Amino acid sequence: MAAGSSNYWEDLRKQARQLENELDLKLVSFSKLCTSYSSSRDGRRDRYSSDTTPLLNGSSQDRMFETMAVEIEQLLGKLTGINDKMAEYTNSAGVPSLNAALMHTLQRHRDILQDYTHEFHKTKANFLAIRERENLLGSVRKDIESYKSGSGVNNRRTELFLKEHEHLRNSDRLIEETISIAMATKENMTSQRGMLKSIQSKMNTLANRFPAVNSLIQRINLRKRRDSLILGGVIGVCTILLLLYAFH
Repeated sequence: MAAGSSNYWEDLRKQARQLENELDLKLVSFSKLCTSYSSSRDGRRDRYSSDTTPLLNGSSQDRMFETMAVEIEQLLGKLTGINDKMAEYTNSAGVPSLNAALMHTLQRHRDILQDYTHEFHKTKANFLAIRERENLLGSVRKDIESYKSGSGVNNRRTELFLKEHEHLRNSDRLIEETISIAMATKENMTSQRGMLKSIQSKMNTLANRFPAVNSLIQRINLRKRRDSLILGGVIGVCTILLLLYAFH
């Protein structure tokens, strides 16, 4: 009975080690696949304008990823079943002195399973995040290329419209400045006209208040006119005499 139990335990350990070795190889390949996926996408982004065909396209890598993920999940499920059987065996073992050694071995296998499970989920999450990011960037690049290819002429027209709009804005600014100068000149002339009217009004008021002054001013003006006439007559007579003298 003890020999049969021992053989059963060793058989479980052998199966566990075999599954652990397979999982180790699968996880290494799985990690390389994720790394190559990121590298190929980066290379395709760098060569996007000249070469858009990578060595291994994204759809093939996606299918390989899905296949490997299913295989690893199956191996993890099998290893979990083996660990459960080993736990059942340790709980039902009839030799108490062996329980400590069996539990130590079982705990080691459980730790390995936990590490593999954690590594698988971490690598899978990284791959999905990279794929989602690359799909988003790819969509943005397609939109940009579509816009560039379909709007080259529109860009030229837009540039011309912008230049014409800038010219119109400059013209409007010059017109506004000219109008501002004209308005300022008009206000200045209006102010000067008001000042002249005010002076004239004051002069009229002063003349009306002081008739003697007004009379004096008129006499002075008349005398100036008379003096001008006399001076003009004298100058004319002298000119005539000079001419007569010159022709004699």
